[in-house]
Amino acid sequence: MRIAEKVELSEGQRNQLETWAAGRTVAVRLAERANMILLAAQGLTDKEIGAKLGVWRGTVARWRVRFIAGGVAGIEHDQTRPGCKPKISARKVKAIVALTTQQRPDNATHWSTRSMAAAVGVSAASVRRIWQAHGLKPHRIETFKVSNDKHFAEKLEDIVGLYLDPPEHALVFSCDEKSQIQALDRTQPGLPMKRGRGQTMTHDYKRNGVTTLFAALNTLDGTVIGQCQTKHRHQEWLGFLRKIDCSTPKDKELHLIADNYATHKHPEVKAWLAKHPRFHMHFTPTSASWLNMVERFFRDLSENQLRRSAFSSVPDLVSTIEQYVEKHNRDPKPFIWTAKASDILAKVTRARKKLNKMQSV
Repeated sequence: MRIAEKVELSEGQRNQLETWAAGRTVAVRLAERANMILLAAQGLTDKEIGAKLGVWRGTVARWRVRFIAGGVAGIEHDQTRPGCKPKISARKVKAIVALTTQQRPDNATHWSTRSMAAAVGVSAASVRRIWQAHGLKPHRIETFKVSNDKHFAEKLEDIVGLYLDPPEHALVFSCDEKSQIQALDRTQPGLPMKRGRGQTMTHDYKRNGVTTLFAALNTLDGTVIGQCQTKHRHQEWLGFLRKIDCSTPKDKELHLIADNYATHKHPEVKAWLAKHPRFHMHFTPTSASWLNMVERFFRDLSENQLRRSAFSSVPDLVSTIEQYVEKHNRDPKPFIWTAKASDILAKVTRARKKLNKMQSV
């Protein structure tokens, strides 16, 4: 019969083990090991200690041996394990990453796990793990457009300045049109969501007309002034400006942020603005619609209300949009702009340099 070695404790070792066993900030594993050694010092067998602490007796035996060999330090830390030797060399991994980011397969625009596995001679699962480890997603693509506006920096600083430090006794509105909103009706009613199946809708639809939403987002409190129009010419833009004029306090200066759409710069619009000096227009740089905060509201409108709905007519669509705006204004939440103009400009400058370098190759 195999008999476990006897454990004898010095006064210092006992104090340290009792501190670990009773400590609330000590790792659970370390407290458990300390209890094992304290019970072993009382003469209990590995089997008895295991039954008392709810662990396997082989575990107790292992930590008994380590304590006898190394004392308190022997149970304080887990021993490192070498692990198995990687089947794919670091050189092979580097080659897969380079191939993924710098080349394309002959018969496709991007790599898949299977096409890459066939090209380099490893399994598709291995390719997937390497891509995950390096943050690579060849199946995804993101769109972008770097503005080439000659006055990009000045316009950027002007608009970001309105967001971060708006002028006193003035209101700042982010304005734009969401044009060509279609009143789409599905050819068949969709099935409701149930356990194991999501909501369904037919892929085909009927077009019942379009409308355009003119919107002005108050950057201070998040409220929206909205108006649906059948078209989006300068006449409709003038009508919307008049609505903004009527919907805001007369003693406030109005700063309107808009894009470079020709409707916003029509001669009749300029003439009207000249007669209403409290209106101040601020135009975003070209190809920089992301600077217009109202685009965030348009996105929420599309995702929350329009994309999965069906409309039998344009009045039905307009009514839905108006109800959404009304509900939004009951409990508005402003969008908080945090990016500094200098940070944005630095990022755009780096992008331009990279594009110029790639075009020169």
